[in-house]
Amino acid sequence: RWLVGGRSSGARVACRTAHTVGAAGIVALAFPLHPPGRPERSRAEELRTGLPTLVVNGDRDPFGVPEPGPGVEVVTRPGERHDLRGDPAATAAVVRDWLRGQGWLPT
Repeated sequence: RWLVGGRSSGARVACRTAHTVGAAGIVALAFPLHPPGRPERSRAEELRTGLPTLVVNGDRDPFGVPEPGPGVEVVTRPGERHDLRGDPAATAAVVRDWLRGQGWLPT
């Protein structure tokens, strides 16, 4: 079993291709929910894959922050923008904790 993931447009690609490549789950960093200033052009549907999905976005991301949903956990990092460069170690810790919670990393 393996995971797919990406950041920004790579997160979108991971969501669109996860089933095709047989992934068990998805890690989506800085998922671009909509183009900046265009919330009516939501891409939220791309997150609805039916696979366990972690989305990590900054609370100041101009591309928006998705809402959690069935199988989609959303973690919002305070003070972070779309690049998630403010505290990469803390962002990595969020991902590690989620992977452990899914049983994909040893405790």
